[in-house]
Amino acid sequence: MALSLAGIILLGLLFNQAFEKIRLPGLLGMLLLGIAMGPYGFNLISKEILTISSDLRKIALIIILLRAGLGLNKDTLNKVGIPAIKMSCVPGIFEGLTIMFVATHLLNISIIEAGILGFIIAAVSPAVIVPSMLDLMERKVGEDKGIPTLILAGASVDDVFAITLFTAFLGLYGGSDVNLLRQVVNIPISIVLGIGLGVMVGFLMVFLFKNYHMRDTKKVLIILGSAIALNSIEEFLEGFIPIASLLGVMTIGFILLENYPSVAKRVSNKFNKIWVFAQLLLFVLVGAEVNINVAIDSGFIGLIIITIGLIARSIGVLVSVAGTDLNKKEKLFCVISYVPKATVQAAIGAVPLAMGVASGEIILAIAVLSILVTAPLGVIGIRATSDKWLTVSEK
Repeated sequence: MALSLAGIILLGLLFNQAFEKIRLPGLLGMLLLGIAMGPYGFNLISKEILTISSDLRKIALIIILLRAGLGLNKDTLNKVGIPAIKMSCVPGIFEGLTIMFVATHLLNISIIEAGILGFIIAAVSPAVIVPSMLDLMERKVGEDKGIPTLILAGASVDDVFAITLFTAFLGLYGGSDVNLLRQVVNIPISIVLGIGLGVMVGFLMVFLFKNYHMRDTKKVLIILGSAIALNSIEEFLEGFIPIASLLGVMTIGFILLENYPSVAKRVSNKFNKIWVFAQLLLFVLVGAEVNINVAIDSGFIGLIIITIGLIARSIGVLVSVAGTDLNKKEKLFCVISYVPKATVQAAIGAVPLAMGVASGEIILAIAVLSILVTAPLGVIGIRATSDKWLTVSEK
């Protein structure tokens, strides 16, 4: 296990640097390294690490979402409020329903199986999008119109809609007594509960840090531990009370920044340093989940379904930002930023197959193919267009 971890760290840093040298995103290099090192490649990662891979990836995701919350500005959030709400659900619903309709005809599967596929593919990847948006926020690119904040806020909720609807269709397939309307109603409830718990934890952090002196390193550990505990509450109450815990995690950072900015900025710098290590685990282990052979099995039809889904998602993004003060290039940048998929597809792509869904193999194949196609495409697109299409804030 220790040797595998050493390989992930050393080779991850090497691939990250090498891809940056050739002007490609470093995370793309880490994803490809994960594919090569994973069980479907050269099998260089120990079984012990793969066993706890999902937990390690979740902790890394929590770190990046805490960083995101610590970088959110209230004035910018107010500016992007309504468009961000639209971005959190409209593109994903457009894509999921379109894939559901197309897949029933192209794959000759039932509408419920197609719904399962549609809402696996419909989720964007915060793990891929959030670091890119944080980089833009740090460089003040697009900040005058709040574009990185708009995308960051929307992407963090997008998964809630996709996973909830995926769960509903999976329940319908299994013959469970699933009320689809109730599942949809649960979405805003989970968002409100997630934000509410995040606010409570955030104010608890403010109280502790104002009344008890401690080193910033200890503050970071308390915040991280509390965020992990908040995420675990969602898992513990799963099936009883829906909670969008990852949204709550981001809220912790936001509350700390608004109520104790001096500490929030110092803590944010600490999390930036932790992220250097966390991103290696996140992207290499996400890559290790990818089975290229399975992706190839979906063939040309899988590629057509993904492409049609992305077109529908793009229309959804344009609908969401219609009426804003964004110009054409800025709206197209939002479209490109909503392309990457990785985390959710790697996490739940194999669930239908494990639960005995008849088309489980093809669903997994298309989920894997969507990672291979959209993650590089989206990240390269963000990198290529951000500095050309967005303005740099002088504030």
